[in-house]
Amino acid sequence: MKLIRWILGRIILVIEWIMAPRGVGRSHEAQRVLDEATQGMTLYQLHTCPFCVMVRHAMKKQSLNIRTRDVRRDAAAKAELIAYGGKYQVPCLRIEHGPDKVEWMYESSDIKQFLQSRFGSTEAVQGSSAG
Repeated sequence: MKLIRWILGRIILVIEWIMAPRGVGRSHEAQRVLDEATQGMTLYQLHTCPFCVMVRHAMKKQSLNIRTRDVRRDAAAKAELIAYGGKYQVPCLRIEHGPDKVEWMYESSDIKQFLQSRFGSTEAVQGSSAG
């Protein structure tokens, strides 16, 4: 069973590589603003999880530089996910809304929808940094 998972994992990674989008081209300033907006975000994931691959695909498509933590390879990340997020489920996007408020967003479709609504266009990024 372990061999089958390993093989399937490699197939998933090859498909991810083949299907990888180019990403949005932005000016250096617009990308800097975007990077600042995503600084308080971390994606807890498993590298070969198909749902995590879909979220990473959405991140790459929008040129989002969001930290990732693989909960299989990083015991501290797994412990944080369980202790603060409340369950061992990936993907999970940790979103800091300020020093005292952190949101743990599960479900790949919810995460992708959040990223699209928040960062779907350069105008949205510039608009969110003004507030």
